Amino acid sequence: MKELIPVVMIEKKILLVRGERVMLDADLSELYGVTTKRLNEQVKRNTDRFPEDFAFQLTAVEWANLKSQFATSS
Repeated sequence: MKELIPVVMIEKKILLVRGERVMLDADLSELYGVTTKRLNEQVKRNTDRFPEDFAFQLTAVEWANLKSQFATSS
């Protein structure tokens, strides 16, 4: 049986993008214990199981901003 992940660890992975609280696919896949590729494949194959606003693609500028935030917080 897998151990529960402390809420504080999950909360640290939540980011604010476009005014919405989101998690990156890499962080979600880590929580679920699958590869990011596998998570994205399953989301694409099962789009009818998710709300329309479940996921979105970051723009290049948004991704660059997030990466710079990660670098400054490290």
